[in-house]
Amino acid sequence: MKQNMENPLHLKSLNHISLLCRSVEKSIDFYQNVLGFVPIRRPGSFDFDGAWLFGYGIGIHLLQSEDPENMPKKSIINPKDNHMSFQCESMGAVEKKLKDMGIKYVRSMVEEGGIHVDQLFFHDPDGFMIEICNCDSLPVIPLGGEMARSCSLVNLPTIQHNKQQMQQVVQQ
Repeated sequence: MKQNMENPLHLKSLNHISLLCRSVEKSIDFYQNVLGFVPIRRPGSFDFDGAWLFGYGIGIHLLQSEDPENMPKKSIINPKDNHMSFQCESMGAVEKKLKDMGIKYVRSMVEEGGIHVDQLFFHDPDGFMIEICNCDSLPVIPLGGEMARSCSLVNLPTIQHNKQQMQQVVQQ
């Protein structure tokens, strides 16, 4: 089945993510005061508690859990868990702010072909993980029509070759 693999569903952008909350109020406080999202109007026809926030071109829709006491509780920060990631201007400023706010976090670093990416991982009030990074230093390199099933060391020679090509273009 051959389809237009560039944009088979004619998508334009990410609109929002929805997160189930123990307390919509605590989550609003977190997303507003820690991450800088702004509460926006939510349709009044909804017959369930929640809130909408917007920032950085995406929305976060908070949904009040019908059974908050039975929601799973996550305390271990695992960078390999589900998460959303935000690009930042200054990793040092983010780390200082997290320390000042008393938010527990885990540092991580990715090295790919001589490029270093710093990452900070922490949880929202319901255990959903947030990553803050300087990931824009990693080039986005399409795999040339190959179906990407996993990222592994198999791709490393291609990535290193593409990085060398990009550096040559930048130097010219």
